[in-house]
Amino acid sequence: MSVTSANRLELLQIAEAVAREKLIDPSLVIEAMEESLAKAARSRYGAEYDIRAKIDPKSGDLTMTRVRTVVEEVENSFTEMLPEDAKQFLDDPKPGDTITDELPPLEMGRIAAQSAKQVIMQKVREAERARQYEEFKDRVGEIINGLVKREEYGNVIVDVGRGEAVLRRDQKIGREAFRTGDRIRAYIRDVRSEVRGPQIFLSRTAPEFMAELFKMEVPEIYDGIIDIKAVARDPGSRAKIGVISYDNSIDPVGACVGMRGSRVQAVVNELQGEKIDIIPWNEDTPTFLVNALQPAEVSKVVFDDDAERVEVVVPDEQLSLAIGRRGQNVRLASQLTGLDIDIMTEAQESERRQAEFAERSQLFMDTLNVDEMVAQLLVSEGFATLEEVAYVESDELSGIDGFDEDTAEELQARARESLEEINAKAMERAREMGVEDSLVAFDGLTPQMIEALAEDGVKTLEDFATCADWELAGGVTIVDGKRQKDEGLLEKFDMDLAEAQHLIMGARLQLGWVTQEQLDEDAAAAEAALAAEEDPDAAAEAPAD
Repeated sequence: MSVTSANRLELLQIAEAVAREKLIDPSLVIEAMEESLAKAARSRYGAEYDIRAKIDPKSGDLTMTRVRTVVEEVENSFTEMLPEDAKQFLDDPKPGDTITDELPPLEMGRIAAQSAKQVIMQKVREAERARQYEEFKDRVGEIINGLVKREEYGNVIVDVGRGEAVLRRDQKIGREAFRTGDRIRAYIRDVRSEVRGPQIFLSRTAPEFMAELFKMEVPEIYDGIIDIKAVARDPGSRAKIGVISYDNSIDPVGACVGMRGSRVQAVVNELQGEKIDIIPWNEDTPTFLVNALQPAEVSKVVFDDDAERVEVVVPDEQLSLAIGRRGQNVRLASQLTGLDIDIMTEAQESERRQAEFAERSQLFMDTLNVDEMVAQLLVSEGFATLEEVAYVESDELSGIDGFDEDTAEELQARARESLEEINAKAMERAREMGVEDSLVAFDGLTPQMIEALAEDGVKTLEDFATCADWELAGGVTIVDGKRQKDEGLLEKFDMDLAEAQHLIMGARLQLGWVTQEQLDEDAAAAEAALAAEEDPDAAAEAPAD
């Protein structure tokens, strides 16, 4: 095959046809042709030479050239030349100048032609992959329509027009099956550029898929009048969606349901009959939680801000409805609100309250040496610990029906005496376990706290300084997507994370591990971060130091 004997416009026609078929720039195809022809020429003249091919994009003329560079010291005689040798080509050659020799027409054999074809196809594939990635990388979060091409090991390969996408087995709803040629609608979950080309990953189980479907069916959501605040799904079975309206005249639930349920039914049909509970969003977390547990009725909500945990009390006959089949209702409500939810009946809650009441009453009877009636009066008024009785304002005690000032003073004296005895015993046990004076003398820890620390092996100030705040105050860990409570060493003494961190940093400061300047800088940085989180615009406008 002689390149020059072919029609000069044939190369351009081939480039145009390939570019049109693959939807890429014709110049990329011409560039691939040039590289393939240069490779074929090197196999003809020698791989050591720097041979370049140039196709004129207008006329189709092909030019083959050998390029050599002028250098002071030759390391490769095939691509480099000394200045004195270059004088036959240039008048005043200098290092860095290039010398170009035009080569005669190239005759390509079968092997060279096949090699050139492989280079062209490889370059075209790379250009096609780059084009596909650029087209889809900014479409993550959109819903796309496509045709099922085939199924491989449960994964569905979908033709999305200018590329192929993958709907993995775990991203399909329930046991839905697709046949070749079926139309499919899915959510673009991720687009990644990998060695084998761009990978477009689809999903039909993602909560965002449902949100986007509602956006397509409900014009008020598309226009921003109604906002979807949270979505929780058990794909193919049931879902809950929290919505809020920014226009008081529009009911967000009614707008999402539509006339005779037409809007929500369109989404249900797309999701293979998945039942959808549409819930009004409320900034008050307990109120939103009550709504999220529908259709069950809720009697009482006890919210724990620190642990992001909530106890929900329901009537006895509503327990199974609140939990749902296989725990589905409470699980979806937990996902929707981001809270751990404990559900109990009114009878269970009453039993627990009675047990707490009896336990606290017995505590006061044993430590204050009072009868049952006095102990129950204290508990009824909200007193739970000896410390509260010992150090509360005396008028709060004397204000209880049946108590006078003398009674209040006597109760406080007994409480303080009992505390001193308890603290003395706690310190004695801590000493027996080997607690050192450095920890005993540290300000902020009570004898009972020191005893609790010693039981866990914290016996010196250095041991205490190495603790983390959550080790003392407790915290929450996410394990397999579920919140798990971590008990703190001093949590039973009502110590929170801020207090624990203050004590730990105080210990490190006393030991000389940190300086006061460092603590001040950290505090200032924390305040700045908090301010930025609360008001990003103001933080962005703040001048830098």
